[in-house]
Amino acid sequence: MKYLAQVDGITFEIDIAPDGSLSLDGDPVEADLLQVDPLGLYSLLMNHRSYELVVEEQPRGYRVTVGAQTFIVDVADERRLRMESARSDVSAGSGDLAITAPIPGLVVKVLVEDGQAVEINQPLVILEAMKMENEIRAPRAGVVRDIAIEVGQSVEGNALLMVLGAMEGDE
Repeated sequence: MKYLAQVDGITFEIDIAPDGSLSLDGDPVEADLLQVDPLGLYSLLMNHRSYELVVEEQPRGYRVTVGAQTFIVDVADERRLRMESARSDVSAGSGDLAITAPIPGLVVKVLVEDGQAVEINQPLVILEAMKMENEIRAPRAGVVRDIAIEVGQSVEGNALLMVLGAMEGDE
């Protein structure tokens, strides 16, 4: 599983292989992390050096204290990166816009109906992937058309969920 960790404006790519081996920016790293107590104290052995860490979860990442230095670390896994990429890659022009699943998953809720007008960022569908619920939101205002999914249906990544048409007078 790949992760991107941003520390003080510097981005690191972390890859954890299925066998537990670790690479940092493509270079193999020997690391062993052990939680010492439930309050966030960890022991880290990395490349034959020992570190004591205090890790506090933040709204979007972690505050990590190593010795006298504290770092704010934003961590994004592959799933979050794909979701954010899908949101930012959408062209929000004025014609018909296909709303697709950014990742494979199970349709938990369809929050709109055919013909319904929606606002930008309005939730359209709840998609469950890896036991987490993900809101698929409208990238622009428009009218929902051609809903192609139903509750309980499994969808693949890039599967058509619905079409978002232009608002009356925007065409």
